[in-house]
Amino acid sequence: MIRHAGRGTGVAELLLPLDGPLPAAEELFGAGLRRLYLQVPLADGRTQRAAVAAGYTREGVARGAGTDASGAPLDLVVWARVAGDPDGPSPRALPDFPGGALTDGVVVLRPLTAADSDSTYTMRIRPDVSGRSVVGTPMDPAIVARQCAESESRWLEGRRAECTIRRAGDDAYLGEIALFYNEPLLREAMIGYSLTPEARGHGYASRAARLITDWGFEIGVARMTAGTADDNVASQRVLERAGYLREGIQPGKLPGPDGARIDNVAFAKLRPAAT
Repeated sequence: MIRHAGRGTGVAELLLPLDGPLPAAEELFGAGLRRLYLQVPLADGRTQRAAVAAGYTREGVARGAGTDASGAPLDLVVWARVAGDPDGPSPRALPDFPGGALTDGVVVLRPLTAADSDSTYTMRIRPDVSGRSVVGTPMDPAIVARQCAESESRWLEGRRAECTIRRAGDDAYLGEIALFYNEPLLREAMIGYSLTPEARGHGYASRAARLITDWGFEIGVARMTAGTADDNVASQRVLERAGYLREGIQPGKLPGPDGARIDNVAFAKLRPAAT
């Protein structure tokens, strides 16, 4: 359904749920509209993919613009298209994995989804994981479930590609890894990862780091970075085995417990030169 956002403004809101594909923008623009937009829950990856396919651009998040099933405020992501925009699909800084996953035959990386929330929460709340987290680990399982459900939206935004690490063969959950595209203008991205205690010491983290790093280079990233606390020798070995080079110490870069600051050991890997 389409609602005019003020008669005579040339703006129309696409109301959800929509039956079938998004309306043909050319027909609506031909009828005098200048701007089409829709507001979608962050966890609704299907509709956001339809917006990308139809040439819509992500504009931001309207905080508290909707309500959830309980009536509580719900953030909505805004996708819009204006007259003159090129036909879709819209360009993506972080495309999907080819075939939906990355694997080297030993580990498999798959996009994080709502179905991974229990395993993710169980791992993240461990002190040896949360204590190494730069952004902190929420202790509320509902928050972790929401973060997992909204992961696809962040991927479509081009901000981060979050994955689970699975063992090939039995699909056992090993941990998580993400590529953070914080500097797209510089074509620089960062990786971060965590493993369950049972998965450590088998080379899984290095394999996962190599997979997501090589994928980053394939999609155009020129420089990949990572970092660890100075005393996290195991993580430093992971990065070295994945081909990262130690660049030096960044004093006080990382937040530590009780407001303290922790030195970061910086690592980087450059995209191989074309041959």
